[in-house]
Amino acid sequence: MNVEKAILDAGYHLPLPPAAGGNYVPAKTVGKLVFLSGVISSDVNGVITGRAGDGCGVEEGYAAAQACVLTHLAVLRQHLGSLDAIKSIVSVNGYVNAVPEFADSPKVINGASDLLVKVFGEAGRHVRAAIGVSALPRNALVELQMIVEIE
Repeated sequence: MNVEKAILDAGYHLPLPPAAGGNYVPAKTVGKLVFLSGVISSDVNGVITGRAGDGCGVEEGYAAAQACVLTHLAVLRQHLGSLDAIKSIVSVNGYVNAVPEFADSPKVINGASDLLVKVFGEAGRHVRAAIGVSALPRNALVELQMIVEIE
């Protein structure tokens, strides 16, 4: 499977991978698993900010979650040398910057899950958590953390 072609065919492109923002690594391989540090939602204009339920809705969050997936894939390409080394997506933990009453965090994180399945097919199906939180770094709308299995 040519993952980068699937990304392009789906109408997306990979951003430059971000530098670590502290004393940690963006990705770490342990056996056949790659653990990815959390990435915040960003695009060519910078950090996608906001708070779900206070000026941002499910649609904005959905797009922000997709942006996080693209950033993770850029990190994986840099870490592995090729996205074709990915066998499956194992786990996604999604955090949504939200007001306490916002109950649609799962709908926001569907942006990440839907994109992963679109690109990887059945290998993109994963376990996940979708959690609303009171704040994220740099006022990001979404933060995502993933674990992937490699060949």
